[in-house]
Amino acid sequence: MLVLLSATADNIEHVISYWVIFQAFHSPTLAGFAVISHWVPFLLFSVYAGTLADRFDCRKLIQISQGLFALASLAWAVLFLTGTLRIWHAAVILLVHGGAGVIGLPASQLIVYDMVGPERLPSAIRLNATSRYLAILLGPAVGGGLMLVLGPGLGLLTNILIYVPFTLFLLRIPYTGHRRDGGRRASGFGLVEIRRLLAEARSDPRLLMMIVLGGTTSFLVGNAFQAQMPEYAHNLGADETGTWYSVLLAGNAAGAIIGALLLESTAFIRLSARTAIACAAVWGVSMALFPAATSYPAAVALLVLAGIFNIAFTSMAQTIIQLLAPPHLRGSMVGLFNTSILGLRAGSGLTVGVLGAVIGVQWSLSLSSAAVVLVALGLLVADLRARPRPGFFA
Repeated sequence: MLVLLSATADNIEHVISYWVIFQAFHSPTLAGFAVISHWVPFLLFSVYAGTLADRFDCRKLIQISQGLFALASLAWAVLFLTGTLRIWHAAVILLVHGGAGVIGLPASQLIVYDMVGPERLPSAIRLNATSRYLAILLGPAVGGGLMLVLGPGLGLLTNILIYVPFTLFLLRIPYTGHRRDGGRRASGFGLVEIRRLLAEARSDPRLLMMIVLGGTTSFLVGNAFQAQMPEYAHNLGADETGTWYSVLLAGNAAGAIIGALLLESTAFIRLSARTAIACAAVWGVSMALFPAATSYPAAVALLVLAGIFNIAFTSMAQTIIQLLAPPHLRGSMVGLFNTSILGLRAGSGLTVGVLGAVIGVQWSLSLSSAAVVLVALGLLVADLRARPRPGFFA
């Protein structure tokens, strides 16, 4: 519940800030730059953050992360209230926000493993992901309500308070992220460590495939379509209050929640690298068709479908990474995977955002998603040609 509150506060900030930026500048390029500046910290520092999670108490790292999130909301609020927002302000704040995310994510992933162990890890990852997608579902509703009642500036000042409960709760839990594997680990920093991790990933094709799959979906599409969502809503006939804009964002999150419930309640989808790749391909098809929708029902339906398959392949990929990673390198390997599936989202600011300024965001998203499908099909062919592997997630 507290994780849900913190993630909701994060999404409230995104909803309010993206809407104000769109209203102030009406620039697809700026929206693309917002994606780039936000995800660059994940690209540059995820492995280092994973190494920090291997070395230090993960609770402290998450608390630092929460403090930086609150600082970003405070900065947005001051700029909105004073009417002094400039493009460079947005870039700096998004870098701070990205820094908060990159510090806290590997630490939270190790704590989840510490709590449940390998047997219940798939369910725990889906539950954690469900909380984050539920926050995406609640974020537009709460953020829109705060904008309507208080305005963007006061809404974000109120948003700071939502980070407090989870930060205080971390003072009480006994899990450090290292109790299950016998204490903290001594992995190193620097380029040598990154080369070591890549060599470790190459030793098991499933690790390498999940890293490649995450990087492909992230670089080509990522979540850049969220920053462009005001324009998609505008093209579909959005009103000035942003109601339909919130509906589109909520549709993608609702699909992810439905997908998590289906995966948790049924056993027809098997945990495997092959299944993760196939789900990513279906996600790519859904995202390619979304910009061509001519009505809100069709657009929302495609986003719901995309959400279902997005949580399917991302949760499977993350589970496979954690289960196959050597215990002493688990945090670092998670960091390498985060570099791929989150850090490379900076590229989607180019493929969807900046390219969208040239050919239109509808075409840029469709073409980028089609490229995801092609890569996924290539990985699927490579996996089918490989020798059968033992294990329940072969």
